[in-house]
This record gives sequence, structure tokens and C-alpha cells, in this order.
Amino acid sequence: MTLTGTAGHTPGPAASPRAGGRRGHDDSDAAGRPAGARGGGIVPGLVAAAVGAAVAWAVHWAVPAVPTLTAAVVLGIAAAHLPAVRDRVRGVARPGLSVAGKRLMRIGIVLLGLKLSVQDVRALGWPTIVMVVAVVAATFAGTWWLGRRIGLPGDQPLLIASGYAICGASAIGAVSAASGSDEEDAAASVALVTLCGTLAIAVLPLLQHPLGLDAAQFGRWVGASVHDVGQVVATAQTADPAALTDAVLVKLMRVAMLAPLVAVVALGLRRRRAHRDGADGSAPAAKPSIVPLFVVGFLAMIGLRSTGWLPAGGLDGAAVAQEILLSAALFGLGSAVHLPTLARTGARAAALGLSAWVVVAGVSYAGVLLTA
Repeated sequence: MTLTGTAGHTPGPAASPRAGGRRGHDDSDAAGRPAGARGGGIVPGLVAAAVGAAVAWAVHWAVPAVPTLTAAVVLGIAAAHLPAVRDRVRGVARPGLSVAGKRLMRIGIVLLGLKLSVQDVRALGWPTIVMVVAVVAATFAGTWWLGRRIGLPGDQPLLIASGYAICGASAIGAVSAASGSDEEDAAASVALVTLCGTLAIAVLPLLQHPLGLDAAQFGRWVGASVHDVGQVVATAQTADPAALTDAVLVKLMRVAMLAPLVAVVALGLRRRRAHRDGADGSAPAAKPSIVPLFVVGFLAMIGLRSTGWLPAGGLDGAAVAQEILLSAALFGLGSAVHLPTLARTGARAAALGLSAWVVVAGVSYAGVLLTA
């Protein structure tokens, strides 16, 4: 697969959103440091990300139906637009928030591997495994194609397709890291995928009985069609424990597809850059790693979990650490959203989000019925 339309650049200072997320605006100093880096480096932004993650946890504790990661994205968007704090978010805190959105996201993705083992995959059975692979492939290809057809800018079609097909914001973070996507594209994609995943928590339980799904079938449908792990749990627990177990297993199988998806994206970028360099005679650009280091770490954590060596307490601690890191990362990504800029493509993005939601729900429903 050749990923035409995917960003083939390495973002520099002009590629990052400055002064509220406008592309191409560079307020670096003479030394090339971004605005805000002169006043304290990355520490203010990392502190802001930590505070945002803590508030997101508090929101989830107060309203358990709201997943922590969803709250983190919304809080990040709010912080970027509230008059009392937006100047700091866009200025002195911007470098640290960008680090949170990228580096902490990668560490969180590595720890995500500890949620899955080879034994979990085997327990699903081959029919369900094939169904999950088909759902992922159909959702990714359909969403990416449609996003390009309706003219979404930059890497948004690729990133939104990855989020819908795999695991929401975590997949967007992984693919954007592999492709060198603009921070604003990643932030806008996370906002859209998070919104649609949150809507699923309210809508899917209402469809269980009209669609004739028993608890186990409903769980597999939720696991195959809802984006974020937390959203899957919030949706499936409306049925019964059996539905929740099946939903999480199917969802984690989708998470396992993250590594091959990132490899395909990186390979497509390599081919595109080689073709471009050969056509214009320019010096070869740096080739993206086919399997980035954080994806290797993700696979290593799956292998470690599969050994059975890790105690339950260690796994619980890693799960908490992963949730904290991803919460801070998503607050950082949310803070890069600039709503006036997003509004320019809002109708097209919303159309893509709803269409992709119909695709993944429909394909998943058919798969569940065929493998029942």
C-alpha cells in the first residue's frame, strides 16, 4: 500500500502550531528556540500536563461514566481557549505540552502492551481473530479514502482512520510519531475520534436489543467498534460481566494491530520518499524506521505479559502509570487544538467522523453475526 497524501516531511519550527495553532507562524528567537522555551524550557508545560491529568482523574472519579482520557482531551481543549490560561498554554507552556503529547504518549503506548498477552489472542478463537482483522482493515481503508476524497488537510485522513480502526488517541499518537505529522493534525484528529467514541457510550447500549444481540455478542460488537479502551469498558459494562470480558478481549486484539499498522505507514512513507527523491534528483531524505522503537517496546511488553512472570500488583501499577501518562499526553494534544482553525474543516471532519462510525459499527455488527 502506498500512502499517498501522508505527510512526508519532518516538522520543523514552522510546522508546529504557534500563537493558537496557526500553521506557518514562527515566533522562534534568533537561536531557533520556540516562544516559551526561553522562559523555562519544558517544565511549565509538563507541570500543566500533570495538573490536567490530575483534574481528568478527578472528573472520572466524580462521574465514572466519563473516561479519564476523554476528560483529559476536553480539558486540554478548554485550557487552550479559556482567557485566564490560554496565553500561558500557547506560550511558556507550549514546549512542555508538546513534549507531553509526543514523548509521554510513546511511553504510554509501550505500557499499553502489558494489557495483552498471546494467550488472550488465542482465547478469542480464529473466527473472531479474522473478524477483528477484517474490521480493522475495512475501517482504516474506508475512512482514509473518504477523508482524502472530502479534502481534509494534512495527515488528518490518515490519523483519523488509524484512530477509528485501532485504539483511538493512542493509535493517532503512534501513527503521527511514525509519520512525522503536524501537531495540529494530530490534535484535531484526537478531538474528533474522542467525540465520536464518547457518543458511542450513550448510543450503542440503546441498540443492543433492537439489533437482537445477546450479552456476549454485544460485548464483541462494542470491542470491535468503539475506539478507546476506556470507552469500550464504559459502553460494555451497561450489559453484564460477560459482555465486558468479551469486549475487552476483542478490543485488545485490535490494539495488537497497532504494530503492523505503524509498520505499513512507515513502509509507505519510505516508498513515497524514495520515489520523490528519485523524481527530483534531490539528496535522499532520512528514512523513517519501519518499526519505531516505541512499537518495539509495545511488542516487548506483550511478550513479557505472555510469560506470566509479572505479578498482579505489578500489572495493576503499570496500568495506572499508563493511564496517567496517556492522560497527560492527551491533555497536551488537546491543548494544541485551535477551534477557529478546526471550524474551517469542521463540517467535513464531522461528516468523516459520522461516516466512519457507521462503517466500523456496520462491519463489526456483520462480523459478530457471522462468527456467533
